[in-house]
Amino acid sequence: MIKVEHEIHQRRKGRNMGVGLLLLGMVAIVFGLTVVKVKNLGAIEKFDHVYRPAIDPTIPVTPPVDSE
Repeated sequence: MIKVEHEIHQRRKGRNMGVGLLLLGMVAIVFGLTVVKVKNLGAIEKFDHVYRPAIDPTIPVTPPVDSE
């Protein structure tokens, strides 16, 4: 059985490969941005919209006093 592929199918295949590569590239970019953002979550405690004297750098830190 001889199977001849029409030229429109060849063009469609090439276009589909291009779209697939673009989608893969977009997924890679979003994944990369997500990884970078998650790695920088160390200082997320500062952004809870409530004043917290414990993280205010202008207030001097004093050690707690034992009440024995």
